[in-house]
Amino acid sequence: MPAPDLAQHTPLMRQYFAAKAEYPDTLVFFRMGDFYELFYDDARKAARLLDLTLTQRGQSAGAPIPMAGVPYHAAESY
Repeated sequence: MPAPDLAQHTPLMRQYFAAKAEYPDTLVFFRMGDFYELFYDDARKAARLLDLTLTQRGQSAGAPIPMAGVPYHAAESY
């Protein structure tokens, strides 16, 4: 995960980094609309452990954002 120089990141990624700082040893499922999404190292770990597809979501601070997610209504099965 990049060093969070928060000023360079989007508001969404700043929210994610705040949640991740509060729960550093936990996979953070971040609710976005109808999905729970994971980013950066959490996305890589979740993709491997939960058999999710690892994708990328645009950019923040000039770098692609690794991402994995599940529909909110199916989250408990993961």
